[in-house]
Amino acid sequence: MLFRHPQNHETQQVVRRLAVVFCSVVALVIVLPAQKPAPPERPAGGFKMELPQPLKDETGFKQIFDGKTLDGWDGDPKLWRVEGGNIVGETTADTMPKQNSFLIWRGGSPSDFELKAQYRLGAVNSGIQYRSIELPDIRWAMKGYQADIDAEERFTGQIYEERGRGFLALRGQYTYIGMGKKPGVVGSLGDGAELKNFIKSGDWNEYHIIAHGNALTQVLNGHVMSMLVDDDGPNRKMSGLIGIQLHLGPPMKVEVRNVRIKVI
Repeated sequence: MLFRHPQNHETQQVVRRLAVVFCSVVALVIVLPAQKPAPPERPAGGFKMELPQPLKDETGFKQIFDGKTLDGWDGDPKLWRVEGGNIVGETTADTMPKQNSFLIWRGGSPSDFELKAQYRLGAVNSGIQYRSIELPDIRWAMKGYQADIDAEERFTGQIYEERGRGFLALRGQYTYIGMGKKPGVVGSLGDGAELKNFIKSGDWNEYHIIAHGNALTQVLNGHVMSMLVDDDGPNRKMSGLIGIQLHLGPPMKVEVRNVRIKVI
């Protein structure tokens, strides 16, 4: 059958409008079923998850300083005392020792452990000894790993070996020592100068030392400062004494408190 176009002009306009509406309806019928709801927008920053904070965990730690006496500790009584709930080590022109002198914890020689202690240093240099030995011919002198501390913050945070191999891992370094070798840098923990910003000079800081197998980690105020893997069998120490250092030189004072240990 042939379609005859309407002759009336108004009728033609109506037909055109109906055709447009018809086509629009058809298009909507076809498109709408194929559309899916838009996925909800992701919050800014993407995926977020609260991670555990193992360095803040105090489970298993025990105090090894009672805050009142030096029971369990051994050092030169002219240099060490308890004052205001703190261990205080102090040298003067009249009491200056002939070499670095240490307050030694006599509670054991742990191998794998975590040690936490808060310190405040007024001048010169100090440190926390661990996995160390006491020299047989010099009383209150030690040899071994040291979590270094100094008033100018040049060395604070580094792993040093007292009376041994010297600088083992500077602040910001992850180092490795092979058999009979010198320390070599294998990774970075950050720029040493930037890590220095986390140290509170002249104020209280907290050291956290982790010794596990031949791996040593030193954390200061919640920030990893230095790490070492020591495979130098004849020279490394896998257990030993813990101590606090008073350094030879100008008169100085160091205070230590809240000393606690967890044997792993």
